[in-house]
Amino acid sequence: MSEVSLLRTLFDYQAWANEELLGAIDRLDPDRRGKERHLCVRLMNHSLVVAHIFAAHLTGREHGYTDDNTPETPLLPDLHAMLTASDHWYLKYLETLAPERLSEALPFIFTDGDKGCMTRQEMLLHVVTHGGYHRGEIGRLLAQLSITPPWDTLAVHLHRSEPSRRLATAAE
Repeated sequence: MSEVSLLRTLFDYQAWANEELLGAIDRLDPDRRGKERHLCVRLMNHSLVVAHIFAAHLTGREHGYTDDNTPETPLLPDLHAMLTASDHWYLKYLETLAPERLSEALPFIFTDGDKGCMTRQEMLLHVVTHGGYHRGEIGRLLAQLSITPPWDTLAVHLHRSEPSRRLATAAE
């Protein structure tokens, strides 16, 4: 599997996992679990902002953020639409990215003003692992509320998106 192919798999997984988790957040009763629901939305919005920031770094654009979250909390349907658009942007970016550009180092400025430099591949891996970290935080919060969080694993995603994998047998 090539590096670009692996990254596509990871971003496809992230898009699926985001959908699953946003559905679980939407089922949180805003009257009974308003504080927890708000925290979940804030965490997912933070992931979105970081994804936007790194998309700007990857394309050489200004991102306009001065922090790693927005002052206002978006409504869940709006956040859902923005996350879906971001996930699709990364998948489209990977369709057009030449493999040799993965190792290209790009300097940038963090929102706190510190300088940074990462390869395109490192930036892409950061966006995926960062999103997984915060989905895990939300999953733990849901579990503490006695709500079973979605199964957010690559193995589950691969077997749900490609059911024929269930038919594979181990070599003897």
